[in-house]
Amino acid sequence: MEFMFLFFYFSCIYLMPIYGLAFCLSLVSLLKKINKEKKDLTRETSFLTISFILIIWSISVVASR
Repeated sequence: MEFMFLFFYFSCIYLMPIYGLAFCLSLVSLLKKINKEKKDLTRETSFLTISFILIIWSISVVASR
């Protein structure tokens, strides 16, 4: 359990800018594809969802301690 907390603490401090950048780039890419009315949005949507979950989960685990 302590290892998991340390992982999320490290993630929240050092990897959060990378998660945020990945989230923003995925969002921009998704919006460009929606604007061009392309049908295949699976990759961008899934990457956007995963990066959002990592951001929220890291913040909530560190805040709960």
